[in-house]
Amino acid sequence: MRGRESGSESLADEDAAVIARRRHYAEFFGDAPAPEGYGVVVGNCQAESIRLVVSNDTHPGVRVPAVHEMDAADAERLHRLLAGASFLVVQPIRDDYRGLPLGTAQLRAALPAHARTVVVPSLRYGGLQPFQAAIRVPGVDEDPPLVAYHDVRLLAEAAGLPVASVLPPDAVRAVAEDSLAELRRREDLGVDVVASDLYAPVVADLARTVNHPGNAVFLPLGERIVAALGAPGSAVDPGRPILAGVRAPLEPWVVEAWDLDAEPRPEWIVGGETLDARTVAEAHRGWYAAHPEFVTAAVERLAPLLRRWRAV
Repeated sequence: MRGRESGSESLADEDAAVIARRRHYAEFFGDAPAPEGYGVVVGNCQAESIRLVVSNDTHPGVRVPAVHEMDAADAERLHRLLAGASFLVVQPIRDDYRGLPLGTAQLRAALPAHARTVVVPSLRYGGLQPFQAAIRVPGVDEDPPLVAYHDVRLLAEAAGLPVASVLPPDAVRAVAEDSLAELRRREDLGVDVVASDLYAPVVADLARTVNHPGNAVFLPLGERIVAALGAPGSAVDPGRPILAGVRAPLEPWVVEAWDLDAEPRPEWIVGGETLDARTVAEAHRGWYAAHPEFVTAAVERLAPLLRRWRAV
């Protein structure tokens, strides 16, 4: 009896999640009318934050799921939505991404002839979390528990590699410059607005995690996007921290390296609740022990970053 109850609860939870998703993306699903003159912002977890800062009464943006969350039905819905859109803001996405017609060129082709397109870079910055990586490796589809980020110090420990526990200021700056060099390389491949120059001066609000920029980046980036669209008005300040559901620790040696006007914070903040970094570390140690193939692949992929840590 308990098993049947558990199964019923699971189905009920699943149904509730589907209903909540449709409600959250009502215009995308066609359950609510899209506003006149609407546009669409497509990309990773950063896309919704970009939509918030570029969307206003004259050029409203329709909320859509992140591209990595879309299935075939969602891709079809997106193409229908784009057919009536006045603009598209999109990150570089390869053709047939995850076997679906979600590439940047494929989405652009779905637009009306008069619609504007602005290609924006996908942003990562290592200057405030120089110990952190957000990666997937082939064959391991799941994320580690508690937070979907990896600490290279723990990865190195799991691989039996000696690394430092902290970095001196020059090494922190070197990790930051490595990430900006990669961002500039990606920008040079073809975008309509750049963001690599927005990471100076360094302030604590530049990044919540290695791949979650803060308002200090999104607001000036939004101004550039609005200008590139040729749209009236300016970027919209939502009046709250955006993309702030997960905040990585801000370690004292990082604060010192940049002389930040911010207090160090040893804990994670997830969904508004604090999460002890030691709890995360122990959970990840167990996950790495259970996934040695991930450790091997991740250490190889993160070799340039690990060299910064091993060279100390």
